[in-house]
Amino acid sequence: MRSAFTSEKTTLFALVLGATLICGLPLLLLFKTGLTGPSGLDLGPLLEAVQSRSVLSALWHSVESSFWSALAATILGTGLALLVGLTDIRAKGLLVFLILLPMMIPPHVTAIAWIQALGPASPVLRWLGIAPEPGSTHPLYSREGLVLLLTLQHSPLVFLLVRAALRSFPRELSDAARSSGAGAVLMLRRITLPLLGPSLLAGFALAFVAALGNFGINALIGIPARYTTLPVLVWRRLASFGPDVLPNVAVISVILGLVALAAILIQSLLQRRMRTSLIGLPQDPLAISLGRKRPLVEALLWTFVGCVLLLPAASLLATALVRTYGLPLSLEALTLDNFTEVLWRQSVTLRAFANSTGIAGLAAAVIALASLPLGYFLAHKRAGHRRWAGLALTQTEVAFAVPGLVMSIAFILAFIRPLPLLNVSLYGTLWIIGIAYVSVFLAVGLKPVAAAFLQMDGALEDAARVSGAGFVRRMRRIFAPLAAPSAASGAILVFLTAYNEVTVSALLWSTGNETIGTTIFNYEDGGYTTLAAAMSAVVVAATIVIMLAMNVLAKRVPAGTVPWKD
Repeated sequence: MRSAFTSEKTTLFALVLGATLICGLPLLLLFKTGLTGPSGLDLGPLLEAVQSRSVLSALWHSVESSFWSALAATILGTGLALLVGLTDIRAKGLLVFLILLPMMIPPHVTAIAWIQALGPASPVLRWLGIAPEPGSTHPLYSREGLVLLLTLQHSPLVFLLVRAALRSFPRELSDAARSSGAGAVLMLRRITLPLLGPSLLAGFALAFVAALGNFGINALIGIPARYTTLPVLVWRRLASFGPDVLPNVAVISVILGLVALAAILIQSLLQRRMRTSLIGLPQDPLAISLGRKRPLVEALLWTFVGCVLLLPAASLLATALVRTYGLPLSLEALTLDNFTEVLWRQSVTLRAFANSTGIAGLAAAVIALASLPLGYFLAHKRAGHRRWAGLALTQTEVAFAVPGLVMSIAFILAFIRPLPLLNVSLYGTLWIIGIAYVSVFLAVGLKPVAAAFLQMDGALEDAARVSGAGFVRRMRRIFAPLAAPSAASGAILVFLTAYNEVTVSALLWSTGNETIGTTIFNYEDGGYTTLAAAMSAVVVAATIVIMLAMNVLAKRVPAGTVPWKD
């Protein structure tokens, strides 16, 4: 028993140490670089940066676009969740899948698709004869266009949160309101929305932080619109001047990180004040009958979903199938050369697919393996074990909440010098991107595993201990098999996120170590629009295949693990 307890403590210590090294330490180095000088604490560079016209303008643009897009995403996501969650519309499972699909598509791919869908050279709009005049300003190259795309990208996050909150409501609330003669609108205004307050606030904060750290949309829309945000400013300075400007961009990254953490803190404080205790078991919410209006509501809903998905997807595919961007869509202009180029001829794209598949798969596997013992300790009977595991969990959640570009700067600061004792440098290699993925996405893979352990009966642990099973044997024979489906589901989510991302790797990639996200971005930024479209179309297809593969696990994991499955 004593050796088993020692094994538990050793494993827990290793997990906390690992989380600290890859999550906490890089952020501490970032804040140390940005907030200290040779003689200790020095806020001079921070105050100087805040007074800089370019930094101040980028900060305002970041806060402004994030606020308005988060507000619009909250309204849109809540409206969709109420329609799907509370009414008797049909094909809800398919609707939920399609509504959440934009959340899984990389932001830079979303931006490329919409740029090609609404621009003067749009193949689809030109084929329909409604494209803007050639040479006219693209309608998305503005603050409003940036806010629009950020809204469409992040409204599924709010939809997911609000829908989960609706499913946790006791049915008695709706039944009592209807028995008292309350109509659907009155019940919504007096009961449902007030109780949804904490979830709406959480959705707004999540959309705000996601927009604040978004790089793909901010770069591809903001740069042509001359609407520079903080992530783009950091990327421009580091890309232009290299590692020599690390102290300068570290200060800007600290500002970005502080804004994100302040938003999370304010959201947490307000949520505590708005929290309402609900009595009763969660059940399916009352389905409000739309009556004669149901066909009209369904038509409007499907039209919206179709416009959000089909128009950019069709434009992306059409651009990938023409020989030169700007040619009208016709049989003579159709070709598969762009797909052949990116899938077979271009060494950079083949290398990017291999790199992203390898490091995303490795990160997903590491996170799945680490999540099993960490999830076990988070549900442990010993309060001390739970506290130490909670320390690791907090660090992973902060690493996930902080914008990805901030974590990139933190990792450059942490690993630009050779590792002590080993004298090996990770900077400029795939390993630094892989470790960054583990740091940033560990919280994503851990949540379903932690939820699975919390649902397990404590008698399993007691019976195993009485039988003399040590920690390793308990994990191998009992808990790992039970939590494996949740770990696999979390790993797929991690792989899906890391496979397509560009924000974390935007500053960490180097020649020979390209990722899919950086390659697509560089193609579009360099004017190779048809190649960017072809590669983006492949990524979208791969994303849909991976999401469909997650349905196989839906019946073997706790409810809610797969977002679009009940």
